[in-house]
Amino acid sequence: MEKSITRSPKEKSVEKSFGQVLRQLREEHGLSQEELGLESGYHRTYISLLERGQKNPSLQTIFQLAKVLNVEPSEIVERVQTIIDTRSKRIPK
Repeated sequence: MEKSITRSPKEKSVEKSFGQVLRQLREEHGLSQEELGLESGYHRTYISLLERGQKNPSLQTIFQLAKVLNVEPSEIVERVQTIIDTRSKRIPK
C-alpha cells in the first residue's frame, strides 16, 4: 500500500511558484512543453506536472532546465522566492 505524503501549504506554494516560473521562462523562449522536454531530456508530461506544481524538481532538474532556458539556476530560484514573498505579504497572518 502506498503511503500518502501530506505537504504543508508552504511546500505546495514552492511547487506552484516553481511551476509558474518554469511556464513563464518556457513561454519567453517560445518553447512548447514538448520542445522543452525534448531539449532537456525530460518527458512532456513531467514538464506539465512541474508547471502545475504537482511535482517537486530535484536540484539536477533545475540545473538542466536552466541550461536549456539559457538562465542561471539561481535566477529560477530567485524568481520563485520573489513569488513566494509576494504571496506571503498578501496573506494576513
